[in-house]
Amino acid sequence: MFKNALVSVSNKEGLVDFIRPLARQGMRVVSTGGTSLHLRKAGISVVEVGQQTGFEEVMDGRVKSLHPYIYMPLLARLDKKDDVKVLKDAALSPFDLVVCNLYPFEDAKHQEKKNLVEWIDVGGPSLLRAAAKNFKYVTVLCNPEDYQCILNEGEIPGLEKRKQLAGKVFSMLADYNFCIADGMQAKSQEEKRSLYLKGRFYTNLRYGENPGQKASWFQLEKTGLHQALCLQGKELSFNNICDLDSAVSTVREFRKPCCVAVKHNNPCGVAYNSQLETAIRLALKADPVSVFGAVIATNRFISEKSAQILSSLFLEAVIAPDYSDSALAFFKSKKKNLRIMKWPELIMYNNSQKELYRTGIEKASFRTSFPLGEKKGQTENSNRMDIHCVDGGLLVQDVQKINKEWQKDWQYIGKKPDISVQSELLMAWKVCAHLKSNAVALVSGNQTVGLGMGQVNRISSVEIAIQKWKSFHSGLSIPVMASDGFFPFPDSVEAAARVGIQWIIQPGGSLRDEEVISKAKSLSVNMVFTGQRCFSH
Repeated sequence: MFKNALVSVSNKEGLVDFIRPLARQGMRVVSTGGTSLHLRKAGISVVEVGQQTGFEEVMDGRVKSLHPYIYMPLLARLDKKDDVKVLKDAALSPFDLVVCNLYPFEDAKHQEKKNLVEWIDVGGPSLLRAAAKNFKYVTVLCNPEDYQCILNEGEIPGLEKRKQLAGKVFSMLADYNFCIADGMQAKSQEEKRSLYLKGRFYTNLRYGENPGQKASWFQLEKTGLHQALCLQGKELSFNNICDLDSAVSTVREFRKPCCVAVKHNNPCGVAYNSQLETAIRLALKADPVSVFGAVIATNRFISEKSAQILSSLFLEAVIAPDYSDSALAFFKSKKKNLRIMKWPELIMYNNSQKELYRTGIEKASFRTSFPLGEKKGQTENSNRMDIHCVDGGLLVQDVQKINKEWQKDWQYIGKKPDISVQSELLMAWKVCAHLKSNAVALVSGNQTVGLGMGQVNRISSVEIAIQKWKSFHSGLSIPVMASDGFFPFPDSVEAAARVGIQWIIQPGGSLRDEEVISKAKSLSVNMVFTGQRCFSH
């Protein structure tokens, strides 16, 4: 079993029960101040670190284990004659077991302990790192949960087990360092928040799914959507990137020339043909209403003829493996604001070339949120982040903050709503913000009576919500309506008016707002403008 152990722990749970049987088998125990006292009280013989190093602890324990007579036995390569000779000349025995855990910095941070810097462990991480590096000869334990497993084995763990335990150490140290980095960050709202990922920061985005949501792009792999070159057009938005990712993942399913149109993270038109130009025409005609403002992906080189077809309507972005010079010239002259993305690796296929298509994280719809630490004065959700997986990386954004009370600065078109109508509109607004875009919510009283969501155009969401209301709640009073985004055309207002809806709450901000407002007035539909979009892809 083990011959020589170094033990230094903050969390002493289960330590005595673990060390006692090993000590009875003849294991020597070297330990530091508080830990050695704890073991001695249990009747276990201990060698103080100072006895081994010939140097007593100083500076209130800040310096105790940082000494060559500790690290030489930790890092010695026992298959190297020179290393073994160094130990022999110093009359030192190599450590084959290290038991160490760290000052509870995270607990101290949450409890808002004074002098937080004193809770930063220096010696412990150094011991653990050295022992984990030398896992070929050292078993290292950083978690009391592993004690019993080692005792049950009845012998020194094999190499693979020691490597696994070392990996656990490095993972714990990474989390510990991140916790310290986060705790030491300035509290200013303007300060960038720390985020620990096994990747690296790629770029900041103008905003997230909605204005007011800060967002960044993190790279996890060498290959991925971040490789695509933007040849012209405006800066990519969070939603553009999500839609491009959806379009690329769909078009990769096809070997023949294919075109995919995506709106609100869903394909709204897909077609393939022996000629790409034909595939593009068919994809754009698949849903001529929804394709307005879509993102397009093709799996073939785009010619000038293809560029002419794509320029026949408003699009947000086009991504393809490559473009002819004449196609790029045409886009530049006719659609200079259209985002043109070039990505040769786009043509990798999911089914036949899986070995070429790896992202490091499963490409399913991975989306979650996690706390970054409470901060005084913050509103609910202001300390949370939302993560969205895209090819080769992650998009990270602030969680959307929805107004929970009626706002005095909201603008009215038509009559001002009374208290009861305000209550219904506010409920519809809150619910709508938690539906997937495009989203519409109908509320009557304190109940949703029709929800339309996840559609590739807004009028479809309106029609679905109305259909549900008519099918299940036709006996209730006429509901109010909320929309998570502006109305790009008056058709949604017209559909609402046809069934008697008189109140609508929406963000506003469309280029056709005046047209929508004019139609609402002519139909006696009152509207509240929040000025806050609340998409949720």
